[in-house]
Amino acid sequence: MGMFKADAPSPPDPIRTASGATATNVSTSIANAFLNNVNQITPEGKLNYDVTSQYQWTDPTSGTQYTIPNFTATQSLTPAQQNIQDNNIRADTNLSGLAANQSGMLQNLLGTPFNPTTGAPGSGDINWMGGDATNAQSSFGNVGGQQRSLGPYEQSQTTFGDGNDYSADRARVEEALYKRMDPQLQRDRGAMESRLADQGIKIGSPAYQSAMDQFDRQLNDARLGITQAGAAEQQQAYTQAKGRGEFANTARAQNFQNLLQSGTFANQAQTQDYQQAALRGQFANAAAAQNLARAQTHFNAQNQLRSQYLSEQAALRNQPINEITALLSGSQVKDPSWVQTGQNNIPTTDVAGLINNKFSQDMSSYQQQSANFNSLMGGIFGALGGLARSDRRVKENIDRVGTVFAAGPDGEKPLPVYEYEFKDDPTDKRHTGPMAQDVEKIDRKAVKNIKGTKYIDTTRLGSILRA
Repeated sequence: MGMFKADAPSPPDPIRTASGATATNVSTSIANAFLNNVNQITPEGKLNYDVTSQYQWTDPTSGTQYTIPNFTATQSLTPAQQNIQDNNIRADTNLSGLAANQSGMLQNLLGTPFNPTTGAPGSGDINWMGGDATNAQSSFGNVGGQQRSLGPYEQSQTTFGDGNDYSADRARVEEALYKRMDPQLQRDRGAMESRLADQGIKIGSPAYQSAMDQFDRQLNDARLGITQAGAAEQQQAYTQAKGRGEFANTARAQNFQNLLQSGTFANQAQTQDYQQAALRGQFANAAAAQNLARAQTHFNAQNQLRSQYLSEQAALRNQPINEITALLSGSQVKDPSWVQTGQNNIPTTDVAGLINNKFSQDMSSYQQQSANFNSLMGGIFGALGGLARSDRRVKENIDRVGTVFAAGPDGEKPLPVYEYEFKDDPTDKRHTGPMAQDVEKIDRKAVKNIKGTKYIDTTRLGSILRA
C-alpha cells in the first residue's frame, strides 16, 4: 500500500453547520406538529386542529427564511351538551340577578359593627385553678429516727471466780488432813515397831520388813484417801464457781436480748410511724390532684362554652354572604373528555454533530497517517549517519508495509518499505526501512558494496525521498 503525508482536513464552516442544523430542527418540529395535532370526536363534542395562518421567520445566523404554520384548536359540543350549556347560561343569569337583589341586604348586615364578644360567656380563669388545687406534699414531717445501738450491757464472764487456783485449795485440804492424821500414824508406827520387838522380830529381818511394808501400804492408802478428799473439795469449788459464772452469763444474755427486743420494737414503731406518715402524704397528694383535675375540667368547659358561642355568632354573620356567593357561582358545564393520543415524534437529525464527527474522523485519519509517515521516516533515518547494512540477503521475515516516493534521475518512483529482522541478530528485533536493492534502482550512488554486502549511504537517501 502507498504511504504519504496527506494534507490536514479543512475544519467545517460554523455558519453553514448552524444553518443546516436550524433547517433540520425547523422541518422536524413542523412535521411533529402535524403528527401530534390529532382531531378527536367524543360523545361530548369535537376537537379539531386546523392551520389557520402562517408566518415567516428569518434565521438570524444564516438569514434563511422559514414558513411556520399556526394551528387553531376548535372545540364544539354535541347538540345535547350545547343544550345543557344554554340552560346553564340562562340559570346563571337568573341566579346572578337573584344574587344582585339579595346583595342589597348585605349593606345593612355589613354596616352593623360585628362584635361577637357581646353577651359571650367568660373564659376560664387560670388563677381560679390554684384556689382548690393545693400543692403536693413533699415531706412527711418528723417521724423519729431508727435505734442503731442497744445501750450499755455487761460482757459475758470468761473465767471462774476472781482468778484463784483451785489446786491450792486442794493442797490446803490435803495438808490439813495430813496434820490431823500424822500424830495417829506416828503412834501406830511406834506401836507396830514395839509389837514386832516383843515378838522377837529384829529390825531389818524379812519378817520385820514384811510387816513394815504392810504398814506403809496402809499408810499410802490413807494418803490416797486424803488426796481423793482434796480432789473432791477442788472439784466442788470448781463446780460452784462454774455455776456462778454460767448464771451470770445467762443473766447477761437475757439482759442483751431484752435490750435487742427493746431496740427492735422501737424501730418497728418508727417504721410504722413512717408508713403512716407516707400514707397520709399520698392521700393528701391524691386529694390535691383530684382538686386540680376538677378545676381544670371547669376551666376547659368554660372555654369551650365561650368558643362555641363565638362560632355561632360568626356563622350567623357569614351565612348571608355564603348564600349570595353560592348564587353567583351557578352550575358548571361538563367539559368534554378527550382521548389521550399517542405522541409520535420524529427525532431531530444532529446535523452539526454529523459534520463535526466527520471532521473529527478526517482529522484522526490525518493524524494517524502523519504518525505512520513519521514512524516510517524515523525508521528509515533512525540509523546513525553513514552506511547502513540493508542487503536483502542478510534479512529474514520480511513484510512489506508500504511505499514512499523517491526522486531519481528518471523522475519519481515508488520506494518499497519493509519490516524485517537480521539473520545474525539473536534478539530477532524488528526494523523498518527500504532494501538496498530497491534504493540501487533509483540511485546507484546511494548503495555501497562492502565485502559482498550492500549498504545504503544514508547521507544520500534523504535527498531522494519526497514527502
